[in-house]
Amino acid sequence: MIDKELLEILACPKCKGEIEYQKEEDKLLCRSCRLKYPIRDDIPIMLIDEAEIE
Repeated sequence: MIDKELLEILACPKCKGEIEYQKEEDKLLCRSCRLKYPIRDDIPIMLIDEAEIE
């Protein structure tokens, strides 16, 4: 699970949009550009090359 304070300061590296935690997939989603960023060992991997398209 991602800390709420961390989630508030994170932004999508591609469009700078808000990030939303997807609990069921344990990923971070940018609704603006539809990219999902993985979380590994409780660390968000906020790299565009690592993102999946929703």
